[in-house]
Amino acid sequence: MELDLQPLNLMGAENKRPFVIAGPCSAETQEQVMKTARLLASKGCRIFRAGIWKPRTKPGGFEGMGEQGLPWMKQVKEETGMMIATEVATPKHVEAALNAGLDVLWVGARTTANPFAMQELADSLRGVDVPVLVKNPVNPDIELWIGALERINGAGIKRLGAIHRGFSSIDQKLYRNAPMWHIPIELHRRYPNLPIICDPSHIGGRRDLIAPLCQQAMDMGFEGLIVESHCCPDSAWSDAKQQVQPEVLDFILDRLVIRDSQEETESLTALRRQIDELDDTLMNLLTKRMRISREIAAYKKQHNMTVVQTGRYSEILDKRGAQGSLCGMDPDFVKKVYEAIHEESVRQQMEIINK
Repeated sequence: MELDLQPLNLMGAENKRPFVIAGPCSAETQEQVMKTARLLASKGCRIFRAGIWKPRTKPGGFEGMGEQGLPWMKQVKEETGMMIATEVATPKHVEAALNAGLDVLWVGARTTANPFAMQELADSLRGVDVPVLVKNPVNPDIELWIGALERINGAGIKRLGAIHRGFSSIDQKLYRNAPMWHIPIELHRRYPNLPIICDPSHIGGRRDLIAPLCQQAMDMGFEGLIVESHCCPDSAWSDAKQQVQPEVLDFILDRLVIRDSQEETESLTALRRQIDELDDTLMNLLTKRMRISREIAAYKKQHNMTVVQTGRYSEILDKRGAQGSLCGMDPDFVKKVYEAIHEESVRQQMEIINK
């Protein structure tokens, strides 16, 4: 399904990349909201964000001020001239936010993962002209993400954007949520006109990771950033570790290198031609490898052997992973490549065995 899109028009008069949405994780008090907003406005921020309703993993945590915080957001808009944005998860949230004059709405990762909730939100937005940003679902499922975008677009929302906030993982490594950059890259490949915004706060989970993640997003051509910024982050009521002070955010943004996205040069074309030639060679080699796999399958069938030989499979993974490391490649990457090759090899061998 094609998305019927119009420009978000959030980039300001100078139309520079990136546009930035910044503000605290949660609207806690009127004083905290206004102090943070004034600081951000003084640094040139055009869009202020704050969570009015906060979905929490477990009950008992701070779940936002609710509608009590909406007048504070209106005050931000009236006093600073910034656009105001918040997360919505239910039709009631949508109604209250729109009545309060919110300029931008976004949908959180937990809501995106629920098609029923997404359809309810879409229905509540029908007939409304407001920019809506949809975060990726908590699990790495691009089809679920696209489905959520399609539901909102199907309700007539044409000013639509996607927010990449990373994906939950049992393996807790460097990041709070694994970036899995290939997923937003694939989303951009399918929908080149869909703006993608990076949320380095939720990907990193730590303020020292905000700067490098912002730069990575710019290097990949993302249109904007949504960053959590608090006037006193250490005392924040939610997600304190991933929020930065407005002056720190200004420092980070000032040092971003924005890559040129112009048409390719002759030199780049020549290098890409080399890549194409190497890809052709890889395909030829894979074809030969699969032919030998089918010959092995015929031998196994003749001698009544099982298709999968776990010892041999482990040997391949260990050997090629070590070899990849020596060649300057990530062993996990090499392992994934050979797992995919082995999966296809097994599929083709099963066809021979079952004939």
